[in-house]
Amino acid sequence: MSQQSTRSASGEGTSDGKGLATGSLGLVGSVVIGLASTAPVYSLAATVGFVVLAVGAQAPIAIVLAFIPMFLTAYAYRELNEAVPDCGTSFTWSTKAFGPWVGWMSGWGVIVAGTIVLANLAQIGSKYFWLLIGNPDLYNSTPLVTATGVLFIAAMTFVSVRGLEIGEILQNILLGIQYLALILFVVFALGSVFAGTAPEGSMVPQADWFNPFAFDSLPGFTEAILLCLFIYWGWDTCLALNEETKDPEHIPGRAALLSTVILVITYVAVAVAAMAYAGLGEAGLGLANDKNAEDVFFALKDALFGPWAWLLVIAVMVSAISSTQTTILPTARGTLSMATYRALPERFGRVHPRFRTPAFSTIVMSIVASVFYVGMTIISDAFLSDTILSLGLAIAFYYAITSFACVWYFRRELFTSARNFTTKGLFPLLGGVMLTAAFVQSAIDMLDPDYGYTVLFGIGGVFVIGIGSLLVGAVVMVVWFFFPAAKPFFRGESLNRETPVLVPEGETRIPRSVDGGRM
Repeated sequence: MSQQSTRSASGEGTSDGKGLATGSLGLVGSVVIGLASTAPVYSLAATVGFVVLAVGAQAPIAIVLAFIPMFLTAYAYRELNEAVPDCGTSFTWSTKAFGPWVGWMSGWGVIVAGTIVLANLAQIGSKYFWLLIGNPDLYNSTPLVTATGVLFIAAMTFVSVRGLEIGEILQNILLGIQYLALILFVVFALGSVFAGTAPEGSMVPQADWFNPFAFDSLPGFTEAILLCLFIYWGWDTCLALNEETKDPEHIPGRAALLSTVILVITYVAVAVAAMAYAGLGEAGLGLANDKNAEDVFFALKDALFGPWAWLLVIAVMVSAISSTQTTILPTARGTLSMATYRALPERFGRVHPRFRTPAFSTIVMSIVASVFYVGMTIISDAFLSDTILSLGLAIAFYYAITSFACVWYFRRELFTSARNFTTKGLFPLLGGVMLTAAFVQSAIDMLDPDYGYTVLFGIGGVFVIGIGSLLVGAVVMVVWFFFPAAKPFFRGESLNRETPVLVPEGETRIPRSVDGGRM
């Protein structure tokens, strides 16, 4: 496959920045990508039950409270993107603010989160595919499910390499299916509750579910918040596509804020509907029944949808598969940016000459995720389950760094206006503090051998995976430091506060974007 490399960090750049296609996304397309990246149906299916187990009836307010640091962090992303619209996002911004070592680790956090979630998305998408076929022997066949999951990753890799236009068309369709299923779920569940036809144990939604002072356990509260961080994670994908967006300085930031607001409304509505319909009992359909925790939609689909239960199955499968593609996008562009500024080997900075996508980074990312997925599956399903529980640490890690980077990068502007103080200083600072607190408290809780499904070295396997994956990054960073090609980056020459933003120049655009003209 013929490819080109863009390496202007050393003075060899091209006139079109990193070589990515420009003008591929408008505001609607960016919001769709941001929403699809969170895999709303899959995220709810895999998380709501565990949140209820952690905090009981306070699950809705936990979802709202977890939204606060996400929304505040979205302001940090918006402000930094307006000043530095680089597809490296957290890596580039953190390097400009704090230097190469912190910036590199922030980029690694994105890589870790993408790798872990890709494995789990592939697993869920594959299982639901065979569940849709209706043969339990196929659904329970680990080799078959794993092989199918790898094929899903390969298919979404192909779509990602081909370019954003085909990817956006696909995501519009898949997101539409997801939201149709979620709307029907809320309507059917609440309609059944108020009509009095819901199963025994159902209840009318209570105002106390939104009482922030009703939590009775600090560990339960922090566990719920970390779980909820996972369901929001992914909206920043629209920022990673900034160089391929119309008006890259403004649209991605607006899309990020819109995405987070739409998500909190969606998640609260579904959680309230599920709690009202199933109740909080420990038996049967009750959400406090730990047998239902791993997949709330699977537990409720037959009772709520009857012969139309296959619609929820399709929605979860579609959600996982679509998020597989949108997870590949930001991670590949992050490594492209890191290579462009010499933080990774030059080959990761290669862009396909025809499709103008980071083909090499995309393919390598997918191969690594597939190997990780197969490896975790071979070890045990429990180990794979613990990887998703550890994901919140990587998310909180690089989101917090990005929030603090915003405050530090704009420190000289904070007191020039009330707007700057609020959006560039106060909001990002509060978001960063909240995420740091969640990271520290969660890491402490994860030390408990009873946390999660596995125990390694006498401590919780979730802690080993979560903290260990970040420490692996520190080792890789030190190793890369000793390569001659890395010297310009670690000496602060290829990327620093004064480095010009390496984004496409000129007015080159594809004929039209899928969602219409510039918005």
